[in-house]
Amino acid sequence: MIIPCPFCGPRDLSEFSYCGDADNLAARPDPASTDQAAWNGYVYDRANPAGAHAEIWQHAGGCRRHLRVVRNTVTHEISGVTMLGPQG
Repeated sequence: MIIPCPFCGPRDLSEFSYCGDADNLAARPDPASTDQAAWNGYVYDRANPAGAHAEIWQHAGGCRRHLRVVRNTVTHEISGVTMLGPQG
């Protein structure tokens, strides 16, 4: 899969690290919490959509910037990429 980094240009997937869902960020339980169900939900319960899905990726092998990538989870076609955070 090729991810078009807005700063570096098109790059192979091997240069990127997946950082998670961009739209439905799970709320982290209180670090002092001993509620096992809350921690299990935070760590393991994720949506598994088929189709367009927004994800956060870091260009770890390049500019190190974080990107919001809209990718079809069935075909892996990328329909949009934007930078997150400071652009400077």
